[in-house]
Amino acid sequence: MSLLNERYSTYEEFESERKKTENRLEFIDGVIYMSPSPNIKHQEISSYLHAQLYNFLKGSKCKVFTAPTDVVFINENQEDKKRVIPDLFVACNLDNFTENEYVGAPDFIIEILSPSNKSYDMITKLNLYMNHGVKEYWIVDPMENHIMVYFLNGNLDIQFNLIKLGEVVTSNLFKEFKINTNDLFNPS
Repeated sequence: MSLLNERYSTYEEFESERKKTENRLEFIDGVIYMSPSPNIKHQEISSYLHAQLYNFLKGSKCKVFTAPTDVVFINENQEDKKRVIPDLFVACNLDNFTENEYVGAPDFIIEILSPSNKSYDMITKLNLYMNHGVKEYWIVDPMENHIMVYFLNGNLDIQFNLIKLGEVVTSNLFKEFKINTNDLFNPS
């Protein structure tokens, strides 16, 4: 994850920069981040999870989306905007879509780590997602072959589970959605 511009920017400056490039840009707390192209392992995992979620959600009011679909978080003051491009997200409130983006907190987000984005996804995005009401956030780590699951409990406290290779991860939000980590990390 590289910083496109280390100085603090306004959202308007970010939007101007974003319109000038084909790069995947994100904006959090005044900093513009540029996402590198994902590697093949990352894409295999993303494709597998997308297929599993798509099939699981078929017929429900929720839908799964993949990068490069933008998500915009807006605070109460309507001026503090943040724009990210999650690897995958599930939205159950489809009214939050504009023609080009989702505005508000998706219900469920999955990020897949790469060596270049590890701290960004594990710290910056974790804080952003939990502070804006994302109900469940999975951080898939293909280097360590585990999944870190963060979710908000009934009291809106953040809970954490670590799912290792050989175990089955179950969504806290969608109780019937399960992934065997052997299938995820060792596709055939």
